[in-house]
Amino acid sequence: MNPAIKITKEELLSDNWYLLKKISYNYQRPGGPIKLQQREVYDRGNGAVILLYNPEEETVILTRQFRMPTYVNGNKGGMLIEACAGLLDNDRPEAAIKREAEEETGYKVTDVRKVFEAYMSPGSVTELLYFFIAEYSKDMRVHRGGGLEHEQEDIEVLEIPFGDALEMVDKGQIRDAKTIMLLQYMELHGIL
Repeated sequence: MNPAIKITKEELLSDNWYLLKKISYNYQRPGGPIKLQQREVYDRGNGAVILLYNPEEETVILTRQFRMPTYVNGNKGGMLIEACAGLLDNDRPEAAIKREAEEETGYKVTDVRKVFEAYMSPGSVTELLYFFIAEYSKDMRVHRGGGLEHEQEDIEVLEIPFGDALEMVDKGQIRDAKTIMLLQYMELHGIL
């Protein structure tokens, strides 16, 4: 751990959905004085995201669902187009993303490839997100997808030509960071 940081107090602000804490800490910059700082930290666990792609058809599988935080921040209608994602729930990232892909999209993928990992909002959220890609084909679809009702998921599954998905990013129709990152990864590496 960093010797320039010393946590002095943790206050639990909420444990309604996940954990929201207020953390007080002493921070010493190199050669500078020690300063007391405070931050609110939201701990929802780590997650994984996957972009399913079909190299023959040059298509990708995305989802569309209502996202309240985007709605209250000006996203009219609150709908967001995203790559399939979810929390690890104490599973290894590979196992979790296979489970999420089947629950949300209906595709049972077995060969997933981790391409990178990233903190998505490090100023306030602890989550580390593991990014995956995987090929899919029509015969891998085991049900219609849509998510789990007990998790209050109501997910529409979209199959979109890869070029159209990139255009949707340019036009502001895809505004989800994790999805944009995976689409750009695919383009950058010439995968589709």
